[in-house]
Amino acid sequence: MAEAKTVAVAPPPDPGASSKQGHPWLTLLSVSLGVIMVMLDGTVVGIANPVIAQDLNASLADLQWVTSGYLLALAVFLITAGKLGDLFGHKKIFLIGVAGFALTSLAIGLSSSIGMLIGLRVLQGLFGALLQPAALALLRVAFPGERLKMAMGAWGGIIGLSSAAGPIVGGLLVEHVSWQSVFFINVPVGIVALAMGLWVLTESKARALSKVDWLGVVLLSGAMFSLVWAIIKAPEWGWGDSLTIGFLIATVVLGAVFVWWQARAAEPLVPLSLFSNASVSIGTGLMMLVAFSMFGAMFFLTFFFQGVHGLSPLDSGLRMLPMSAGMIVASPLAAVLLGKFGTKITIAGGMLVTALAMFLMSQLSIDATFIDSAIPFVLLAFGLSPVFVGATEIIVGNAPEDLSGVAGGVQQSAMQVGGALGTAILGAIVSAKVADVYAGHWAQAKLPPLPPEQVDGLKELATFGGAPSAQMMPGVPEQIVQGITKVSHLSFLDGMHLGFTVSTGVAILAAVLALFVKAGRKTEDAPIHMG
Repeated sequence: MAEAKTVAVAPPPDPGASSKQGHPWLTLLSVSLGVIMVMLDGTVVGIANPVIAQDLNASLADLQWVTSGYLLALAVFLITAGKLGDLFGHKKIFLIGVAGFALTSLAIGLSSSIGMLIGLRVLQGLFGALLQPAALALLRVAFPGERLKMAMGAWGGIIGLSSAAGPIVGGLLVEHVSWQSVFFINVPVGIVALAMGLWVLTESKARALSKVDWLGVVLLSGAMFSLVWAIIKAPEWGWGDSLTIGFLIATVVLGAVFVWWQARAAEPLVPLSLFSNASVSIGTGLMMLVAFSMFGAMFFLTFFFQGVHGLSPLDSGLRMLPMSAGMIVASPLAAVLLGKFGTKITIAGGMLVTALAMFLMSQLSIDATFIDSAIPFVLLAFGLSPVFVGATEIIVGNAPEDLSGVAGGVQQSAMQVGGALGTAILGAIVSAKVADVYAGHWAQAKLPPLPPEQVDGLKELATFGGAPSAQMMPGVPEQIVQGITKVSHLSFLDGMHLGFTVSTGVAILAAVLALFVKAGRKTEDAPIHMG
């Protein structure tokens, strides 16, 4: 699954921090290698999920945390990571991020349990957060003035190509090597990026040192963890269960304390004054809805391709290629459309195209062809690109100039939070739908009754789009096994279709919200992170 494009504004470097700029194009190559690791990792994990589930005996909730834990770690640490670069130097923070990301990737590949893998994915997200703001700050040092635009164009092309290649690389590795190899590949890339970084990067720090709001980080992390945990576990516990309610209450309490503290902290993690502008607030909500719709719905497509449709990991990657490749073409076109039609119309139109893509995905059948999935994928690329490109003008352009760097971090964080919530909430919706329709499909197939515990296991398998093999049900006639397979696939399709239908509604809501924002000041100097 392709990572969403995000826009980030690097804080202006201190002109006096260094008298050298280093070699500009080698600097671009060095930071690109570091961020390519993050891009590839985000893309290939989706392809690997079905195999991880089988190898580590992971549940759907476990796999949701493989994605959500990583996204949440990115979300709550991006702004802090930028401040750490201000404090200790962006080169140093970037190299720590590269080394940490490569080492955690190695450890993930060596994981022997799903719990260990999830914990390491969270740690990997923290190191990934260190990379992005530091990379943009280093580029601003290496490419001053007008040259920065040319560098960002090359940066976008490199990141776009790596995103497009991700599904193919992931499919090849999973199919012909192992799921572990999709993480191991980060190790040699990380070694090269680290060596180049030590050689070519020039250190830079902010003009004024800033403090890190660690209490704000803890409170926001706790609130987001409690919310996502409650949503993911609710189908298992029940929405009225005391544990579910307890975590939801913890979310409200921690969130309220976070807001209270941000209003009083000397250097808050997220200055509340940023949201005094309605366009900034709406724009942030818009980015969350976009990520909710995209990440949440796309989470299930690999299960559809590999489970229901019976494709290999490589073929699954090929099926998802049109969206990643489409974004390479759609991004420059989006910039032209924004200049011609303005922010409101272009973004609202993009979200309506996204809604159409989600609706078409809600109609996919078991025997869907390459064209059946390629059309909505291409529409999705051309629908989402105006939103990602236009977000700079909405959020950063309407923020106070002295908070433009923070605004860029808030925008990135909103994307990650929306993605985590989409994965959790749509996962809960799909799971509930599968459980609700399974008995009906079973009755329609006129299958014989089975022990309740065996049926529960089959329902769990159906949430992945999977079905039992003859070896899993010894003594059961092949005709019955085939009937159960059809029941599992139909139940999963019902759940997936509902997930895409909800995503369609969310995209329409985002289109309406876009009509209430206003264009901000021009932000041509703001680096655009295509990732």
